[in-house]
Amino acid sequence: MSPHELLGRLLQPAFALGGTPTTWAELLGFATGVVTVWLVVRQNIWNWPIGIANVVLLGMIFLDGGLYADAGLQVVYVALQLWGWWSWLHGGQGRAHLVPRRTSRAEWRRLSLAGIAVTGLLTWALTVRTDSDVSFWDAVTTTLSLMATYGQSRKLLESWWLWIAADLVYIPLYAYKGLYLTSGLYVLFLALCVAGLVTWRRDVPVRPVVVPVEATG
Repeated sequence: MSPHELLGRLLQPAFALGGTPTTWAELLGFATGVVTVWLVVRQNIWNWPIGIANVVLLGMIFLDGGLYADAGLQVVYVALQLWGWWSWLHGGQGRAHLVPRRTSRAEWRRLSLAGIAVTGLLTWALTVRTDSDVSFWDAVTTTLSLMATYGQSRKLLESWWLWIAADLVYIPLYAYKGLYLTSGLYVLFLALCVAGLVTWRRDVPVRPVVVPVEATG
């Protein structure tokens, strides 16, 4: 089977939800998404390869649904997932030394400035270059997700708050686009993110973790 034929089959309806067809890609994206976030909560390294499969599936869904920034985001996610996988395996000193920690002020400053810039740039690009009718919200969720993925790769506790913020926008956004199963998936993501926040908080050392020089600024 050629890649084109596989893509065509994945975008075929598997069943209808609320009168709206749900594709095989969305169904498989739902399953791999739940498994991925559950593994992140448990700090299991297998979240990264399963996460790569998840973002590829979601990329198909978003492109088909006209969520262009989210579709493009999945391409970036593949690179970030590979980097996160390496980071959890090695982390500079080995995985045993990569433990959850709080985000430094310097990291927050850089993330905030980058987030504002990326949101503005994406909003402009989507408004001018595409037919998207949700340019700003597509840009905001894309930016929050990138920031959260970076934090997740470094095991920053506050990355869960960024995911929670993104999920609160994703849920109505996907419902608006008729992606009801994906919207439901993000309701589950929201619950898992709260669980992840609680679980990782327990693992944050009482004594401050030594932050690498490049992270302190």
